[in-house]
Amino acid sequence: MPKKHPGGTPATVALTRAGIAFTLRPYDHDPRAASFGLEAAEALGVPPERVFKTLLADVDGALTVAIVPVSGQLDLKALARAVGGRKAVLADPAAAERATGYVVGGISPVGQRRAHPAVLDTSALDHASVLVSGGRRGLDIELAPTDLVAITSAIVDEVGRA
Repeated sequence: MPKKHPGGTPATVALTRAGIAFTLRPYDHDPRAASFGLEAAEALGVPPERVFKTLLADVDGALTVAIVPVSGQLDLKALARAVGGRKAVLADPAAAERATGYVVGGISPVGQRRAHPAVLDTSALDHASVLVSGGRRGLDIELAPTDLVAITSAIVDEVGRA
C-alpha cells in the first residue's frame, strides 16, 4: 500500500515516490478570488514571480503543459515553438480537467492523470525554489525548479511574458 503524505494529492504522492523534497504550503482559498495564482502569492506572502501557474494548451492537436509565473501570461506562440509545433491555443477547461484529473485552479504540473509534454518558463531557474499548485485549490507545493523539471520532464524555455 502506498505511503500517504499528509494532505495527499496525486502531486504529493508522485513527489514522495520520486524522493523529491518539497514543502506543502496550504492557505485559505477564497472562492471569489479573481486569480488563483495571485491569491496564493498574497496568502503565502511570496513574490508572484516565484508562484507558477499550470496551464494546458492544445499544440497542433496535442495537450501540452505550460508552467509560467502568475505575475505574467503565457506566450502561446513561444510555447508552440518550444515543443516544435506551429499553433497553440489554450485548452478547454473541461478538457484540461479530464486530462489531468485536477480541477481548474488546482491543476498541478505534477501527478497528472496522463503525462503530457511540459514547458517551464526559464524565469523559474532564477529562484532557489518555486511554488506550484499542489493539486487542489488552497494548496501549493514549494520545490526546487530543477526538481520540477526532473519530475515533469519539462523543457525549459522562455514561454512567459509580463
